[in-house]
Amino acid sequence: MISLCEEENEASLIAELDSSLTAIEHGLADAEFKAMLSGENDFNNAILAINSGAGGTESQDWALMLMRMYSRWGERRGFKSDVLDMQYGEEAGIKSATLLFTGDYAYGYLKAEIGVHRLVRISPFDANKRRHTSFASVFVYPEIDEDVEVEINESDLKIDVFRASGPGGQGVNTTDSAVRMTHVPSGITVQCQNERSQHKNKTSCLKVLKARLYELEQEKQREEIKGLEKDKKKIEWGSQIRSYVLHPYRMVKDLRTQVETGNVDAVLDGNLDPFIEAYLLKAVSG
Repeated sequence: MISLCEEENEASLIAELDSSLTAIEHGLADAEFKAMLSGENDFNNAILAINSGAGGTESQDWALMLMRMYSRWGERRGFKSDVLDMQYGEEAGIKSATLLFTGDYAYGYLKAEIGVHRLVRISPFDANKRRHTSFASVFVYPEIDEDVEVEINESDLKIDVFRASGPGGQGVNTTDSAVRMTHVPSGITVQCQNERSQHKNKTSCLKVLKARLYELEQEKQREEIKGLEKDKKKIEWGSQIRSYVLHPYRMVKDLRTQVETGNVDAVLDGNLDPFIEAYLLKAVSG
């Protein structure tokens, strides 16, 4: 059709066809990429947990930066994000946070972020302006559909309620609405305090606990079927998946795929797609 239009010198129609072709190319690329997200839970919503590492205020501030980064990424992707729980640091930042990302393929995308994230920068909290290295870990679980059977016996649960707190230990609620839930057999503990209703926080806790128990069972089954992968790394300090360097040079580099960029500000503002897509492509290609 383009050739025919060129012969007839139909410039406006050529431009229209060119625009349509571009849209088709983008649509095809998106379809090919989503075809990679074929895991059992890839289509599900995602529960993302961030935990600061050793290092006090430095790592807690880095955890808060990561929380902002993922929230901005979610906005870019059109996902709804809700904070289920957040534990503030004593001076700045957060000790931990749990977020729920709602949208198609949220887990499929965010599973690429599981691991330890390392930050190198001149510390804004160091009067001597020394360079510091901080770590924070990211875990991602698929939100489990209501029709998936995950048996939780009430007798296995230890439930504590307490007063929610804000920055510096200041109370943000005058009632004991925050909930901490421990699944005694597995030792998994979750807590939620973002809602003012104890009932809503308990519901959120059950949702997170259900997801974590499901993922634990899935992991056990994978290990039984395949055995432990020889090159599988535990999520622990020193096994970081990505480095964010702000000094003495500026670079974000994924250590799994070798994808890197000097535009650190864009990454911290949520531009994570190049890293996520490279990881998923590598996972599919083996």
